This record gives sequence, C-alpha cells and structure tokens, in this order.
Amino acid sequence: MAELLSADARRQALGSIPGWTEVQGGKGIGKTFVFKDFNEAFGFMTRAALTAEKMDHHPEWRNVYKTVEVVLSTHDAGGLTRLDIELATAMNDIAKQTPG
Repeated sequence: MAELLSADARRQALGSIPGWTEVQGGKGIGKTFVFKDFNEAFGFMTRAALTAEKMDHHPEWRNVYKTVEVVLSTHDAGGLTRLDIELATAMNDIAKQTPG
C-alpha cells in the first residue's frame, strides 16, 4: 500500500504541480481543467485515463462540456500519496499537450 504524505510533503508537492489545491480536508488534491471545447476535454480525459490505467491509480472526475474537474486521493491509504502527485503531474503534462 502507498504511504500517506506528511503535511510538509503535501505542501512541497503542491508547489511543484501548478493549479492543484488541497481538497477533502487535505486528504486529496483537486484541479479544474478548462479546454476549448468538448472534443479537447474528452481527448484530455482519454489520454489521462490511459496514463491512470498504466499506474493502476484512477481519478475521481467529472466532465461538463469543456470543463474537467479532477480529485485525486489514494482511497486504500486514506489520503494523499506520491501516486496522486505523480498522476497530477502527468495530467498537467497531458493538458499542456492538448491542442488549443
């Protein structure tokens, strides 16, 4: 099982992943991605889903038209772990590569 990040480690990690904030009382992190249109949002979700599947670590997310709201937390560990930070970093990279 993945190990929970300490409060200091959470703060430090959040400084390295722009746009992500603590949610769920510090047990998770969240970000809202906004794209040009539904096609770009869905493309982002498809690429992120493939990455998440490879990591065997899956996001909580919601899509409405061009907006994708994401929350990451390692439920088995009961909070935020390095897996969440790695997936958040990957999602930021995927969003940068999304046209538009």
